[in-house]
Amino acid sequence: MRYMVIENFHPGKVAAIYRRLEESGRHMPAGLTYVGSWITDDLVRCYQVMECDDPRLLDEWISHWADLTDFEVVPVISSAEAKNRALGTE
Repeated sequence: MRYMVIENFHPGKVAAIYRRLEESGRHMPAGLTYVGSWITDDLVRCYQVMECDDPRLLDEWISHWADLTDFEVVPVISSAEAKNRALGTE
């Protein structure tokens, strides 16, 4: 399953986020896959896509970052999957 993870960085913490990332990596448990991410140009929000079969892995990963950012996790499907589902052609 794919998830859109929306991170709202705590005020003044973006540098700390990047320092932690550089020093110790993403802190992702086995089975959680990082697909890609995009940051708003004002450096206050991150949109990233993650994949895993067990959503508890996302909770574990989030626990390593919750002191620096707030998270919203939204299950997503591809546009092609949405079209097939909408048209009943799955």
